[in-house]
Amino acid sequence: MKPIIFFIAAIFLITSCNTLDVYEKTAAFSSHEWKTNQSLPFTFTIKDTSSLYNFYVVLRHEDAYRYKNIWLNIQVKDPDSSYTIKREFTLADNSKWLGTGMDDIIDHRMIFNALPISLKKGDYTFTLQQIMREDPLQHILNAGIRVEKAK
Repeated sequence: MKPIIFFIAAIFLITSCNTLDVYEKTAAFSSHEWKTNQSLPFTFTIKDTSSLYNFYVVLRHEDAYRYKNIWLNIQVKDPDSSYTIKREFTLADNSKWLGTGMDDIIDHRMIFNALPISLKKGDYTFTLQQIMREDPLQHILNAGIRVEKAK
């Protein structure tokens, strides 16, 4: 019995390691609220300049979240410059959440670049800040960034 469990666990670990192309990290909100003054920095390094990349905002919230959207400031610091993107992400249509759900937890991975882009070698920092009118923003569990190579 133990060898079978070990084998299944090993297969799971090997296959799960292959799903992440470059970077994914989230920050958890233990009180399930995101304050406007809470900035979430995420830093990663790009070594492969021959690939194209997509960027995603990763968000997890409770079903009790009151809005169909979220507004974010995304501050980007790349090897040569720094700039901020103000962006609205749609989380629901008129009848359902657009993310994937399990019980009352909804996960979203929302792309925020229109086309895959090439990146320079070096360190990148993406900082997320919610800019909704509600402060603190209730029923938010996690927020983060995902970077993957375009297929």
